Amino acid sequence: MPYLPEPPTTHGTRSRTGVLLVNLGTPDAPTAGAVRRYLSEFLWDPRVVEIPRAAWWLILRFILLVRPAKSAAKYAAIWTKDGSPLRVHLERQVQLLRGFLGERVKSPLAVAGACRYGRPGIAEGIAALRGKACDRILVLPLYPQYAASTTGSVVDAVGAALSRLRNVPAIRTVRGFHDHPAYVKAIAKGVNDYWMKHGRPDRLVMSFHGLPRYTLDKGDPYHCECRKSARLIATELGWDDERTIVTFQSRFGRAEWLKPYTAQTLAELGAKGTGRVDVICPGFAADCLETLEEIAMECRETFRGPAAASSTTSPPRTTRSRS
Repeated sequence: MPYLPEPPTTHGTRSRTGVLLVNLGTPDAPTAGAVRRYLSEFLWDPRVVEIPRAAWWLILRFILLVRPAKSAAKYAAIWTKDGSPLRVHLERQVQLLRGFLGERVKSPLAVAGACRYGRPGIAEGIAALRGKACDRILVLPLYPQYAASTTGSVVDAVGAALSRLRNVPAIRTVRGFHDHPAYVKAIAKGVNDYWMKHGRPDRLVMSFHGLPRYTLDKGDPYHCECRKSARLIATELGWDDERTIVTFQSRFGRAEWLKPYTAQTLAELGAKGTGRVDVICPGFAADCLETLEEIAMECRETFRGPAAASSTTSPPRTTRSRS
């Protein structure tokens, strides 16, 4: 495979350091066709689905026939006039970090954003930084807790992009920040600010994205890092007790996933007549389908199920948990 053309350079140009923010990704539009393209790329990643390729290809063909239309309806429910919330937030994060670093760092820096799946891709992000004379790039996957299917997959994509380059930049990657004091304090501050305005709930649910149970059994540290993040955040809030519950959402397929499940937990809390539940998602660096539709809409209705609807309970509230 031939190398890609090098960006134009001028001798004497001062080299720069680049920062590449990477989030999961999003379809280009809330349509079945766009969602099908997105899911095809996402679900074909062997880091995401660890099933032999031949068998998975047949299953995936069926999924891509039936799932895109349903998922497109969910995306349509959260789509904004500016596009996908995740992409809008990623662009905003790039702008804010660029301004923050520009005020505090004297050496020239450049910042770009990329999606692991969809556009702009990681190769595009690296190309944009190299076009700004960056010969050193810090890759920051926006996943506080490491998982092979998230951060590990980003590293794979970075390696694939570099394999097409003749003049490879120096690369460093942030593995995670699940226990970094700044991350813990930022999440806790967001919750406390919300509570100052709205009061405290009866229960606080910290919902992390789920993974198949076998990932834990095979040595993936994700579950342990989620638990540690939750413990540190709860301690910072002064809620490191039975009022705080850690759960996992977005289960897919019939296999056992990390437990307890968010939806099941909220259904049980509603059935018990719990007065108010606040749900935060400390594993998500930006609002997206999982926070805006799954938690704020689906799980809200789950909590307000038949048993809860007949009582005087209040629906769960969600507070944003940007890292």
